[in-house]
Amino acid sequence: MEQNELTMPTKYDPNSIEKGRYQWWLQGKFFEAKDDQEKEPYTIVIPPPNVTGKLHLGHAWDTTLQDILTRMKRMQGYDVLWLPGMDHAGIATQAKVEAKLREEGKSRYDLGREKFLEQTWAWKEEYAGFIREQWAKLGLGLDYTRERFTMDEGLSKAVNEVFVKLYEKGLIYRGEYIINWDPATKTAISDIEVIYKDVQGAFYHMRYPLSDGSGSIEVATTRPETMLGDTAVAVHPEDERYKHLIGKTVILPIVGREIPIVGDDYVDMEFGSGAVKITPAHDPNDFEVGNRHNLERVLVMNEDGTMNARAGKYQGMDRFECRKQIVKDLQEQGVLFKIEDHLHSVGHSERSGAVVEPYLSTQWFVKMQPLADAAIELQKQEGKVNFVPDRFEKTYLHWMENIRDWCISRQLWWGHRIPAWYHKETGEVYVGAEAPSDSENWQQDNDVLDTWFSSALWPFSTLGWPDQDSADFKRYYPTDALVTGYDIIFFWVSRMIFQGIEFTEQRPFKDVLIHGLIRDAEGRKMSKSLGNGVDPMDVIDQYGADALRYFLATGSSPGQDLRFSMEKIEATWNFANKIWNASRFALMNMNGLKYEEIDLSGEKSVADKWILTRLNETIEHVTRLSDRYEFGEVGRVLYNFIWDDFCDWYIEMAKLPLYGEDEAAKKTTRSILAYVLDNTMRLLHPFMPFITEEIWQNLPHSGESITVAAWPEVNASFTDVKAAEEMKLLVEIIRSVRNSRAEVNTPMSKKINMIVKAKDQDVLATLENNKAYLERFCNPEELTLATEVAIPDKAMTSIVTGAEIILPLEGLINLDEEIARLEKELDKLNKEVERVQKKLSNQGFVSKAPAKVIEEEKAKEKDYTEKRAAVEERLKELKGE
Repeated sequence: MEQNELTMPTKYDPNSIEKGRYQWWLQGKFFEAKDDQEKEPYTIVIPPPNVTGKLHLGHAWDTTLQDILTRMKRMQGYDVLWLPGMDHAGIATQAKVEAKLREEGKSRYDLGREKFLEQTWAWKEEYAGFIREQWAKLGLGLDYTRERFTMDEGLSKAVNEVFVKLYEKGLIYRGEYIINWDPATKTAISDIEVIYKDVQGAFYHMRYPLSDGSGSIEVATTRPETMLGDTAVAVHPEDERYKHLIGKTVILPIVGREIPIVGDDYVDMEFGSGAVKITPAHDPNDFEVGNRHNLERVLVMNEDGTMNARAGKYQGMDRFECRKQIVKDLQEQGVLFKIEDHLHSVGHSERSGAVVEPYLSTQWFVKMQPLADAAIELQKQEGKVNFVPDRFEKTYLHWMENIRDWCISRQLWWGHRIPAWYHKETGEVYVGAEAPSDSENWQQDNDVLDTWFSSALWPFSTLGWPDQDSADFKRYYPTDALVTGYDIIFFWVSRMIFQGIEFTEQRPFKDVLIHGLIRDAEGRKMSKSLGNGVDPMDVIDQYGADALRYFLATGSSPGQDLRFSMEKIEATWNFANKIWNASRFALMNMNGLKYEEIDLSGEKSVADKWILTRLNETIEHVTRLSDRYEFGEVGRVLYNFIWDDFCDWYIEMAKLPLYGEDEAAKKTTRSILAYVLDNTMRLLHPFMPFITEEIWQNLPHSGESITVAAWPEVNASFTDVKAAEEMKLLVEIIRSVRNSRAEVNTPMSKKINMIVKAKDQDVLATLENNKAYLERFCNPEELTLATEVAIPDKAMTSIVTGAEIILPLEGLINLDEEIARLEKELDKLNKEVERVQKKLSNQGFVSKAPAKVIEEEKAKEKDYTEKRAAVEERLKELKGE
């Protein structure tokens, strides 16, 4: 196409270039998987965000990494499917809708199940709209024709199929167990939804009297309110202190119930009194002891954390109020004889923050051992799941090897309703994808499945499974990469793997790229309580999506946390601005060059050969490092090539032929500018999609969009090692002269005498051939190039590989003026050194000042001393001492 300068404004404004571009991509259907059988498929399913709210920085990071992978693979000629979707997020979404109802003075029970679910679906639609807007703002190349939701018809069918099959295999069962109960949301929660916090509590020591009046036995607890449900006291069968009491009974204080003393290996003889109270309905270990000794399970609490009828006079009290009252009553009775402060780890619900209650409940469980064994076995085989970094495989395996059965039922309304029915008269249980034929005689289970039950099927349920003939399932499964944070390896990654193996007999993805968490600039986790959260959409409004994406993608290495900083985002915006300005300059000087006119066969300068060699190296590094997910390194490589090599050196050197009289040289330079800029934009495109598309559309090209342009490949004929070495020499000489000028405050505009002593004839020939560059960038009055030179008495010299640069001081500076300036500088530095040393030798200051202030003063002393030494050295040189 013919370049039109007007389409690129003078100033880089991300908002104007990003506006409308995403819609243009969607209209062009560039992100849609084409099922092109001639291409190799490449699939990523998006980790589905919850429809509870808007996306945060973690989502932006996660999806940016996926977008980079899919954009790159699309350009490399793969048939790419990046499948979008969202999660119904059972507890979290229901809690949000219930909170909204509470503001209206209503509860879900006022509405009833059907109306409540209508409101929740409306919430889902509203927030799904927000999420799609945010995906668009980030520029994510998603195939919306295949978007899924964890409760859509197809996924619900998959969930039912899995439940029924696991039940038929004996891997799903219903049982009474101690589960983690959240009294605030009134539902069971899984082990990994419990957050443990250290809480200052107490050990309450009590004496339970023996029924025969022969004495008492001492027990201790941190939860005295549960004693109302005690059904035994346990001792170790080998404990000499208590052996003789096994089989006897004690009277349970307050309640007055007679309960047995049992012998069980679970008891630690060394801990406390060596006797423990057993409450099978309120403690998981006691539950197991109770099973071994056929003890009754006495539940003394309601689902909302209040005491029930079995708690006697404490009925209706909140569990913590009951604790206070029961402690008072036990003290009055003389049963409670000691309260000992005790800092202990207490489980809190991740969702509501409530203290989790170990609670006896009838729930549905997945029997995990066979599923975990298969997942562990997979990791010993060639077709295993590859963790990046691989250290996370150990984390995953450790969890799998220490697996517990998974409680999958939740006492909620929002979610996949459990496909189990109970006969109204016989109580018989029927499990099936559809209701029994005589459905009027059956009542469906009221509970729903844990959110992670449906999420675990995401890599294959989204592709049409359980329909084995689904075209998408056959073509795009197993997926290629999963990108996620290390905080949900247990929640989600592990469950997808064991369900994938169980139902598809394959790993669900080849690679799992694990990233860390985003922290603030001080390394703290972002949270509402700290008020340090950052909305990615605000960052985009200020600096553009490209700047945010590039920072997120290149700011850390795999598996590591990322520290967010606005200064770094600003630096990335500056990088984008540099790219814009350099591209605009190149386009303005291409003189309407058309794609078919690009000709790289002409005679090339050393700068031309060098930039083409560096481009080859950059293509090779970026491709190799991207395949290894080393995006931080990719960022460094691209930044160095674009900022240093292309903008600071090549473009400056290209001005010589562009502003010269040699038409053939002009044509070659324009072609190289077009070729290098085109390939550079392609390499950068996955990271900064908007600016690269904008620039690429202005370049001479032969395609529709950069999103489907071919990924750059190394052109071996362009690699010229000799030219690269020659260019390195020229750059070193130019830098050296600039540094010397800076040292003596001589501006580049002032002409100076310059001598370059070449190591040998080859180096001399290089310098002679490229004299124009030295003249342009060093601004010499007189330039001497030779292998043998007479070095003046007073001169600045510097050594580079293959040459020595000599700048005679005469003409470079006014000696007397420079000596006077430096002596003035030396006097100032002497005073600073004296001041700071006096301060540091003052004991009054050192003893009272904060450590940070003292360190700052020491740093100043070091800095001033070093500067003084450098000035003294320079004065000696100038005075010829």
